[in-house]
Amino acid sequence: MGKKPNIPDRLLWEYDVETFNYDKSYKIVIERVLERGTLEEWREILRYYGEQKILETIDWSAQLTQRMKDFSRFFLKSDFLDAA
Repeated sequence: MGKKPNIPDRLLWEYDVETFNYDKSYKIVIERVLERGTLEEWREILRYYGEQKILETIDWSAQLTQRMKDFSRFFLKSDFLDAA
């Protein structure tokens, strides 16, 4: 994994992004992008963390609603993330 994913600071507004550990706190980053991220940010977490970590976070999360979990699983498996 690289230094950090290319995720805008606005998604982690309450954290000090200069010292934020994107690898240890990956669940926070993934939840935020699934809830509030753009298509590009979804692509970025997929590139940086991989599908398996995203699916594990979806299953683990108490923050995401069931509807959001279902949508995220569907969207992750769809071709939308590969579209231009």
